[in-house]
Amino acid sequence: MTEEMELICFQLIANSGAAKSSFVEAIQLAKKGSFEDANAKLVEAEEAFVEAHKIHAELIQKEAGGEKTEFSLLFMHAEDQMASTEIVQLLAKELIELYCDKYAQ
Repeated sequence: MTEEMELICFQLIANSGAAKSSFVEAIQLAKKGSFEDANAKLVEAEEAFVEAHKIHAELIQKEAGGEKTEFSLLFMHAEDQMASTEIVQLLAKELIELYCDKYAQ
């Protein structure tokens, strides 16, 4: 694995991890009824996740252009982090909506 690919993997992991943490924090804030703060955390999470997606999209574009992406355990971990963050993103939005409805009653 090249140094460039290692850096890309670490960027994917770091951005996905930051997003996942912020999504979880948003859930915790909503659970306490702090919906403005939860919303701010969602925005923060989305910004980090968009960065991960941009990096990922560049890899896909390179491969579509004929440049093969080298497979490694590190790259597999980066892909896994992105997938798990997407699941946490979906659950965070659903849970926050439920908490919001709960407090509205």
